[in-house]
Amino acid sequence: MADRYGLEIRSATAADAMGLAELMSGIGQCVPPRVLAERIETIRHSDGAVLVAMEWGPPSGVVALSWRVDLQAEAAEAQITTLLVREDARRRGVGRLLLKAAARTARTAGCSALQLLAPPDHPDLEGFCLATGFARTTIGFGRGLRKRA
Repeated sequence: MADRYGLEIRSATAADAMGLAELMSGIGQCVPPRVLAERIETIRHSDGAVLVAMEWGPPSGVVALSWRVDLQAEAAEAQITTLLVREDARRRGVGRLLLKAAARTARTAGCSALQLLAPPDHPDLEGFCLATGFARTTIGFGRGLRKRA
């Protein structure tokens, strides 16, 4: 998925690990590229996805999600476990596009809802989530996924 500004949202591959390691180190999460490459491949071959936002250089953002079926739910639910946008790429719609791509991926996997796991006390993240249709839940934020006709 690409937009008119040259931003592309696509599935991450092991080759993206170096750029993602750099992106994550910007928030104090130092994960070696080799480990990230293994994790990307593990997620790609399980019930989940890792999507990257690419412009001209290293990744501008990343979203990782997985889905699961629960005895209490009619359909699978997806959980976003990582949503990260490079600081200089914020407030340009990158996060919204990543969420849109994550929702489309979750719908394609048969999910009926999307959860965003979030640590407490992040007012910027809370404002972003509320502005993108999520509601506060006990573990973060959640919203239903509408089926498109």
